[in-house]
This record gives sequence, structure tokens and C-alpha cells, in this order.
Amino acid sequence: MASGGMKREISETHDALRFGINAGVKADLAPPHPLQSTIQSEAKFWADKKKFGTEAIYGSAFNIRKDLDAQILSRFQRPPGALPSSMLGYEALTGSLDDFGFEDYLNMPQDSDSFRQPDMHHGMEVRLGLSKGPICPSFI
Repeated sequence: MASGGMKREISETHDALRFGINAGVKADLAPPHPLQSTIQSEAKFWADKKKFGTEAIYGSAFNIRKDLDAQILSRFQRPPGALPSSMLGYEALTGSLDDFGFEDYLNMPQDSDSFRQPDMHHGMEVRLGLSKGPICPSFI
């Protein structure tokens, strides 16, 4: 998986502005920090253990239903406009409502001096494929 969630072709030249300086094959295979792989593997271990426990208690249909609900709630978003989509249902289902990280209160675009209100009509045109450009050009 490419850095920043952007897909790259193998034959493509390296773009340091989009993918960073270390974004080669080695960066795609190894996490940026050794502790990050430990955290990810531990989170996957506990998620699998919890899924196994719920399957033992409630049966396999419970996990299938929970996975379907997670797929549905992860795709639901509010139309572009004044209020951002909070994904509250998905956060409640996954239990991430209790996690409060620094990204929740630092570097908010609404606090910037150059913030512009998003144009709801342009955002829907971009989402439906009628127009090109960013959904919400928030900076001048």
C-alpha cells in the first residue's frame, strides 16, 4: 500500500512531493516506526480474539451482521456543505467514540484565517461526477 493511501504504479517515477522522501518499496513493506507494527499487530490480535469470543457466545450470524452493519455505516456520509460528516454510527459500532486523539482538536480547518465556506452545489457536482476539482476548496 502506498504512503498516504495513494495508489502507485511500479513503473512510475518516484514523486517526493506526494509520497515523501522515504516512499520506496522498503517504505511500503515496513511501517515508519518499529512500535507501529507492534501496535497494529496487537490491535488485530485483540479484534480477532473479540470476534472469536462473540462467535462462541452468540453464533456466527452475529459477526456477519456486525460486519454488514460496519460496511453500511462506513459508506454513509452527509452531503458536502456547512456541517462535516461525523460518521457517528460507525464510531459507535466500532467503539472508537471513546478515543480522543490530538487530531480531534488540533489543526482544525475552521480555525484558520483563510478558511472559506464550502460550496454545497459544487461539492455534490464533484461527488456525482458532473464537475472536476476538489469537493471543498477550503483555502484561498
